[in-house]
Parts: sequence; structure tokens; C-alpha cells
Amino acid sequence: MLYNYIKDHYKGAEPIFFSDLLRENLTEQDLKLQIRELCEKGLLQQYDAEVYFIPKKTTLNSTIGPNADMVARYRFISKGDNVDGFYAGNTFANQIGISTQVPYVIEIVSNNVSTDGEVLIGNRRFCVKKPVVPITRENVYVLQMLELLKNLDAYLDCTYEEAREKFAEYISVCEITKSEVEMYIKEYSESTRKYYHELELDKALT
Repeated sequence: MLYNYIKDHYKGAEPIFFSDLLRENLTEQDLKLQIRELCEKGLLQQYDAEVYFIPKKTTLNSTIGPNADMVARYRFISKGDNVDGFYAGNTFANQIGISTQVPYVIEIVSNNVSTDGEVLIGNRRFCVKKPVVPITRENVYVLQMLELLKNLDAYLDCTYEEAREKFAEYISVCEITKSEVEMYIKEYSESTRKYYHELELDKALT
């Protein structure tokens, strides 16, 4: 039964994507009918187009579901043990502390898109781009750093010296090595290599 499978694989308020529920013995039309029945019974609720969740009750008996950021993270960045993307642009620049700008549109680089563009989830807009090279659990941190370096001046709210320290801290925490950078930096634009050398980031690498 579909609901037993959902209960075994998903927690309350966790995004459930229609495409993830398709099975060899279940047609798309049959799946739509079963989901509709579960929604009518209140066992599932729809968050967005082809996105559902198991309603989770609070102590005040109100219903909790996913939000747009959670859905975007599951769809484009990571779900379970899979790593398919990372935050980029002002979003990532703000996270590592080289920018104070709070982005209106969250930027993401993900394997799960075929073309660059904006995606509307709930009432939030996300700018999602294809990666320069496929993202994996092993290379996600070095690619995230190189992606930010492509247009560094567009995000920088501090001096190069301060930026160097923030990148060095990120390199240390994520244990990025010189061999990893050398493996991927050649796939990026000249501007990435320029900023990498100007910040002397090779000195922070092992």
C-alpha cells in the first residue's frame, strides 16, 4: 500500500515529491488517484505542484508542513545521503561572512536542472543553475568555493585580506586540498583563477 511505503520512508512535514513515488508496478495515473485519495482522507496534504507531505500536528493541534526553503533544499541540494547541489552567489557569500547582503532570490547550483533559470516554490523564488562539472559528495565544497570566486567582486563587502581569511577558514573546515582545486579549477573561467591567485588561496591549502 502506498501510504505504508510513505510512512516508512518519510517523516511528518517532510517534502514528498511525486516523481519519487513512481514505481515499476504503478502507473502515473494510478499514483495520482492514490495520492488524491490519501489527501481526501487527510493522510497527506499538498504543498505545491507535485509536492506533498504527511501533516504533523503541534501541541495546539495546528498542522505543520514544509516551507519553500526545505522543498528547494530537498529538490536541488541534498536529500538523505544524496548531494546534488549547493548554495551560491550572495547566499553562500553571506554564509561564509564576506557579504552582508541578504539575497531576495536564493541562488543554487544543482545537478537536477537542465537549464539555468528561476524556479517558484510556494511564494519564494530560487535562481537555479547547472554546475560546471557534476556535483558529488566528494567535490561539493571545492566546487562551491570555485563557483563563488567566478564573480567575487559582485558579492564582496569586505577587503581582500578579510575575504582571504574567510576563505582560509572555509578551506580548513571543509578540508579542501590543493590537489582537489587543481583537479577542478581548470574547468572554470579565467576570473575564477584570477581571484584564486589574487587571494593567494594556495597558501591555505594542504
